[in-house]
Amino acid sequence: MPRVIHFEIPADDPERAVKFYEEVFGWKIEKWDGPFDYWLVRTGEEDEPGINGAIHSREMSPIVKNAIGVDSFGEYAEKIKKAGGKFLMEKETLPGVGAMAAFEDTEGNVSVLIEPEKDTEGNVSVLIEPEMMD
Repeated sequence: MPRVIHFEIPADDPERAVKFYEEVFGWKIEKWDGPFDYWLVRTGEEDEPGINGAIHSREMSPIVKNAIGVDSFGEYAEKIKKAGGKFLMEKETLPGVGAMAAFEDTEGNVSVLIEPEKDTEGNVSVLIEPEMMD
């Protein structure tokens, strides 16, 4: 069953937001080495319930979003459309992350559908490298 696997928090000043979440909740946050400014957030240990996420510039997207992981982007894209949802962007693929696109549900809520990239052994790629958070 598809689950929420990632969240995104927009910020007017991402570095200020990073400081806030580190100080208040003790989250471990590090800037991603990717093609745009994006701070990866680790909210707890892997053996604890919960998900990890990111902080980004509000210019990138002004709303908090959840990412829902699926094993087939195409299959779930069709289900979303059939159930009355609509896509807000074309599918894009980020190397090391996967295929994704933002969609809106019937109530106007925006989420991201993502088929995570898999390695040669079929394991899902990780958005946060474990050594980054040690």
